[in-house]
Amino acid sequence: MLGKGVVGGGGGTRAPKPSFVSYVRPEEIHTNEKAITEKEITLHLLPGEQLLCEASTVLKYVQEDSCQHGVYGRLICTDFKIAFLSDDESALDNGETQFKNKVIGENDITLHCVDQIYGVFDEKKKTLFGQLKKYPEKLIIHCKDLRVFHFCLRYTKEEEVKRIVSGIIHHTQAPKLLKRLFLFSYATAAQNNTATDPKNHTVMFDTLKDWCWELERTKGNVKYRAVSVNEGYKICERLPAFFVVPTPLLEEDVLRFQGHGIPIWCWSCHNGSALLKMSALPKEQDDGILQMQKNFLDGIYKTIHRPPYENVKTEDLSSNFLPLQEIQTAYSKFKQLFLIDNSTEFWDTDIKWFSLLESSSWLDIIRRCLKKAIEITECLEAQNMNILLLEENASDLCCLLSSLVQVMMDPHCRTQTGFQSLVQKEWVMGGHCFLDRCNHLRQSDKEEVPVFLLFLDCVWQLVHQHPPAFEFTETYLTVLSDTLYIPIFSTFFFNSPHQKDTNMGRESLDAQSKPLNLLTVWDWSVQFEPKAQTLLRNPLYVEKPKLDKGQRKGMRFKHQRQLSLPLTQSKSSPKRGFFREETDHLIKNLLGKRISKLINSSDELQDNFREFYDSWHSKPTDYHGLLLPHIEGPEIKVWAQRYLRWIPEAQIIGGGRVATMSKLFEMMEEVQHLQEKIDERHHSHAPLQAEAPCLLRNSARLSSLFPFALLQRHSSKPVLPTSGWKALGDEGDLAKREDEFVDLGDL
Repeated sequence: MLGKGVVGGGGGTRAPKPSFVSYVRPEEIHTNEKAITEKEITLHLLPGEQLLCEASTVLKYVQEDSCQHGVYGRLICTDFKIAFLSDDESALDNGETQFKNKVIGENDITLHCVDQIYGVFDEKKKTLFGQLKKYPEKLIIHCKDLRVFHFCLRYTKEEEVKRIVSGIIHHTQAPKLLKRLFLFSYATAAQNNTATDPKNHTVMFDTLKDWCWELERTKGNVKYRAVSVNEGYKICERLPAFFVVPTPLLEEDVLRFQGHGIPIWCWSCHNGSALLKMSALPKEQDDGILQMQKNFLDGIYKTIHRPPYENVKTEDLSSNFLPLQEIQTAYSKFKQLFLIDNSTEFWDTDIKWFSLLESSSWLDIIRRCLKKAIEITECLEAQNMNILLLEENASDLCCLLSSLVQVMMDPHCRTQTGFQSLVQKEWVMGGHCFLDRCNHLRQSDKEEVPVFLLFLDCVWQLVHQHPPAFEFTETYLTVLSDTLYIPIFSTFFFNSPHQKDTNMGRESLDAQSKPLNLLTVWDWSVQFEPKAQTLLRNPLYVEKPKLDKGQRKGMRFKHQRQLSLPLTQSKSSPKRGFFREETDHLIKNLLGKRISKLINSSDELQDNFREFYDSWHSKPTDYHGLLLPHIEGPEIKVWAQRYLRWIPEAQIIGGGRVATMSKLFEMMEEVQHLQEKIDERHHSHAPLQAEAPCLLRNSARLSSLFPFALLQRHSSKPVLPTSGWKALGDEGDLAKREDEFVDLGDL
């Protein structure tokens, strides 16, 4: 954390450059070998982790400015992380950090979390890669979780500088083989230490029973069935071993094109409509093969169109929605707003921050994703139509939109267990290429697209707008985004279930070779103590009361209508409309041909969407029913806790949403105390329904970016640099301007 461990003061202004030059190397002061040996023991290594190289007498800047305040210590590189061990532990760890990760320390960077490495040569900053002819005097590391580390190597021995810089560059930037990831070293060394948490009830969807349970939960087992035709991945390596298809679909249809062109079930709505996805057939030039594919798709559509199936609308995401390249470009611009090197740079960009934010288009992409999810929800909920999501491999935008729709429509997916099961079903078993999209192997920067992070940002918008509807907090989402780069969990380090099972030895025919077992991300006890885990759960969330059989029977119809909206009657589609008139267009689209509009005109879609959207927002919110986000311009905000948490200048001490929450917890405790007194009088001891997180309750002064920024030094004087004053004009003009107030806590 940038604000941690300050040795000396300093604000946002530049101090005069010190003229004193010391000719005594700092390591000459520390001559007590016994003390050095004790410090070396403080390096915590995980099972299978090996020390690769290190450098002593490294100065870690706490805030990189001209004052150059910091602490001395050792910079270490292992096959798992880059770590900094301070010579003065009290300077970097003063006991205030109560939300500690047991796997990754505050000054640890996993190798997969390193984004860019820069060196400073004669006050000039340059990107470092490959073999270096000259080694820098300062090392700057930009992380994918948006931390920025500055290390001064001026007092370090030249041989150690070469060794540590070359080691860090090689182990973070060079292409890797999958089997060389630390994931496998840890799995081998920790074979007997991978016991799962008995409290973790996340459905993993790796058995046929799990899929049958989900079908029964959503009442989709009437029209759809779970199949094991791909068990052992003998048909398609891209699909999971078990999945769900329409009941009339024959197994030979799944075999025909190795799972391509097959409608795969995602989720069923209460009214019987369903959300499906399909990967497009491979593009072919041969007319004979094209005709064969056309006949195959025609048969598939006729199969799923027969009663009792509803009319189907196809959403082609590959050509009519968001290009992955656009997501990649937008996030590359967006993240630069938060990778701040020093206070001066922060205040320099402060003047044009909102224009830079708008030019990145990241918030606009979030808005488009939420809008598309609402359009799909409207078709499922109001028009009672099946939705078929179509994408080249059905593993990127299909995962994003199908997950968003379920979060909006299914209250089970807004519980912590339900959300984790959703990620397992739609992303992990859905074949999202985490290995490529996170670029864990450093083999192709073009494939690195933050699709899953985009999904988490969209979910955060919902959590921010409707906090009581979610059992988990924004801190949970922030921590989940961080686990993308911790290679002891297998959840986000493979492209498909087949790739995971193959490399873990689960398909090995050798009876003596025991398959490797890895931890899942969902076992939070691996990373956090129980006290810290309370911050992942929303204490203000109230579960939906369960009705007894008599109440459920009398309210069945009413319960179903609670999810629906009192809209005008939707136009009934002609019986022959979809397949007689539209099949040819859809088949052309599936085969890679260019077409214009698909089913409905854009005007009609816009009218239905606006009516659905306005009608829902005009009524009180049912937190256990349908949930729609506000998507107007100012309603889409920056996820401040994730993106601003390492910038001390962006913190509001005693302000932001955390201040409101602390007051709510005080009221909640008072109510609970009164309830206890009432229970005592009636001699009953009912368990308390909610409990405020002790970390939040016991903190006297909190930062707006709690729990990641706890009372650290920050630039208390928002002094604009000289360039900023010039941009604003002279003092006379400035005095006439109206004050502009910006609350970063609400961004």
